[in-house]
Amino acid sequence: MSGTWSGEPAAPTDADPRRWWGLVVIALAQLMVVLDATIVNIALPSAQRDLGMSDGNRQWVITAYTLAFGGLLLLGGRVADLVGRKRTFVIGLIGFAAASALGGAAATPAMLFGARALQGVFAALLAPSALSLLSTTFSDPRERAKAFGIYGTLAASGAAAGFIVGGVLTEYLNWRWCLYVNIPFAVAAVIGAYTLLRDRPGHGDARLDVPGVLLGCGGLVALVYGFGEAQPRGWSDPLVLALFAVAVVLLAAFVWWQTRAPMPLLPLHIIRDRNRAGCMVTMMLAVIGMFGMFLFMTYYLQVVLAYSPLMTGLAFLPMTASILTGSTQISARLLPRVGPRMLMVPGMLLASGGMVILTQMTVDSAYASEILPALILMGLGMGLTFMPVFSTATAGVAPRDSGVTSATVNTSQQIGGSIGTALLNTIATGTSASYIASHLTDPTRRAQVVREGIVHGYTVAIWVAAGIMLLAALVAGLMVTAKAPKHDAPADDPVPEPVA
Repeated sequence: MSGTWSGEPAAPTDADPRRWWGLVVIALAQLMVVLDATIVNIALPSAQRDLGMSDGNRQWVITAYTLAFGGLLLLGGRVADLVGRKRTFVIGLIGFAAASALGGAAATPAMLFGARALQGVFAALLAPSALSLLSTTFSDPRERAKAFGIYGTLAASGAAAGFIVGGVLTEYLNWRWCLYVNIPFAVAAVIGAYTLLRDRPGHGDARLDVPGVLLGCGGLVALVYGFGEAQPRGWSDPLVLALFAVAVVLLAAFVWWQTRAPMPLLPLHIIRDRNRAGCMVTMMLAVIGMFGMFLFMTYYLQVVLAYSPLMTGLAFLPMTASILTGSTQISARLLPRVGPRMLMVPGMLLASGGMVILTQMTVDSAYASEILPALILMGLGMGLTFMPVFSTATAGVAPRDSGVTSATVNTSQQIGGSIGTALLNTIATGTSASYIASHLTDPTRRAQVVREGIVHGYTVAIWVAAGIMLLAALVAGLMVTAKAPKHDAPADDPVPEPVA
């Protein structure tokens, strides 16, 4: 490692002098993806009314995207390694913009679900190439910490912008503009990529593992679809049980095939590393709770408390501010000096505590005293957790595996979002229906009982999310044993390839 930690280390002699501007381009693309997620959450109640979606099907606006994204991320990582990260990055940007235009023009729920899935396909090309470009551009430990801190800040800023822009567009135009807005971001990022980013050529000897794609993605689709069908059909329905059984078989076959494939989609030595595996499991569990919270709180604020879309966006801003604080003012400053789990465990405990506070909400809760403290705690916890997860999981990877490693980190995030949205929405809607059926004894109180039932369903699902986040804290504490980066090998030292 060049220089001493107390001073500013010299930048690598072959470092691109435009690398910090390149970081802005990479972060802009990530900002677009994050912006899209929060905008869609704010716009979902309006889109549901406009297109006539059921409560059971509305979650597919979220899960169609996250499932395609997560299911194809490993393939996207390998494509980045094969054809080059910069080229894959640009293809992802152009495709994402086109899919956004299609979604904005959707005339039916199926058309919107399809467009969201197509967004996920191109995001699966975009995200791993962006993160691997970042990881390989900044290999000096001190610069790496700064770069990931800035990247996290701009990504979190995208969440803030998404809440506000989504509220403004939905309230003063309509929900369709929440998808159209991705187009100018993509155009700016494509121009920046061509002028500012540089990359090594792709590995011509890399090959795409098509059987691995079919087995892995098929297993994930069956799993999430099973969770989605459990609410209308029941957990013991033959179709639901069959979907879960197919998921187990396909995912087991995927793992088996990865040990035998000549060019595996997911080289298992990547996840055999204890710290990397711990980071990925922690990420998946954390996002299960976070995605469910976004869905429920959006509907709670707009449907139960009758907030406008703009007011709903503003209500989420304190959470975004606390994510920024946790990521940039705490994690980025402490990670060079403490082990990552010293940030991840407290982060997940804070987020779980915020969830527990939300379980106390009622049909007439006061935002300032009952909702705001929970959002601040959750944001602070997520900020503490995500920055060390991304930095630790992508450190010390051989260059030829940087794309697939970055994809694996993002896969854990998106699959967590898919499972969390489907599972928690199923729990919430099922519990709400049971509550309403058992409490609706006086027809004159129907509207009040329905509102109480909706909130009861949300709180039950949030209790489950709080428990999952406690499990994330336990996983981080037991599995992530890495020391502070200043005590580790330089970030550009490759992970040794396993001996055949």
